[in-house]
Amino acid sequence: MSMQLSKELTDGIVLAFLAEQDLYGYVLTKSVQEVFAVSESTMYPVLRRIKAKGWVTTYDEPFEGRNRRYYSITKEGRAALQDLQMDWHDFSARVEHILGDEDGK
Repeated sequence: MSMQLSKELTDGIVLAFLAEQDLYGYVLTKSVQEVFAVSESTMYPVLRRIKAKGWVTTYDEPFEGRNRRYYSITKEGRAALQDLQMDWHDFSARVEHILGDEDGK
């Protein structure tokens, strides 16, 4: 089964990857794609949105005659990630209570 990810959940997933290390767009997209089916056309609007919120900053590093744009989580981004994690834990506990698993019913 495939489910749509909400904007908030997608933001949280991206922030969680960036909390581990700074990443450039391509690697970040591939990292997220290893876990969820998202396209590049989805990822870049997410990155623009969380940058506009002040949750990430960017910097460029030269690579083979071009620049790679890296994304780095900010202090505000870490606080937002904590909030999103708390919301996720609450939400997932409620869903688990409603849907349960076969052994729990």
